[in-house]
Amino acid sequence: MAGQGLQRREILRVIGLAAVASHFPGFAKWSYAAAHSHAEGEKPKPQHYTPQFFSAPDYAVIARLTELIIPSDETPGALEAGACEFVDFMVAHDAEQQPPLRAGLSWLTDRCQREFSRPFLELTEPQQTALLEPLAYRAKHRPGEEPGQEFFRRVRDLTVMGFYSTPIGYRELSNPALHPWGLSPACPHTHDPGHTHLPSAKW
Repeated sequence: MAGQGLQRREILRVIGLAAVASHFPGFAKWSYAAAHSHAEGEKPKPQHYTPQFFSAPDYAVIARLTELIIPSDETPGALEAGACEFVDFMVAHDAEQQPPLRAGLSWLTDRCQREFSRPFLELTEPQQTALLEPLAYRAKHRPGEEPGQEFFRRVRDLTVMGFYSTPIGYRELSNPALHPWGLSPACPHTHDPGHTHLPSAKW
């Protein structure tokens, strides 16, 4: 589900916390793409992740949300990357995130009961998507759903940051750092070494 993007202040805060998260030994799936592997004394990952902030039922909802935000199709998605582990860890270590995440989960529970008389995890995927789309897309926002919109925005932003900071996410981006070059590739604009044909920068 497409979103509106992270604010610069949030990006800087989350990147800093992501680097800290890379040292946490309790992740079962999530790993930081920029982390260095140390073979000597390196401990194996646990088989299961123990949530640091969310209760087990709430963590299951978060896991499903991350899976809907970046689904698995031809390539691995948020589920395989362990993005839900990252979301939980980040919220546990960021007090600013905690109240809106708790309020958002309560809002989602109430909305599911009112509309479907069932919890979120018991809804069909089309029902889950129909419930989330007005929260995810600004053009579909509805008055009175502000807590749900804020909740989804925060989960989405952390999911995206968690996914694309893993080796799986790096590969999805075709990050040039993953492609070593024997020689630096030559500039393709040999006819215009001054690059005068390129448009002026917009920023």
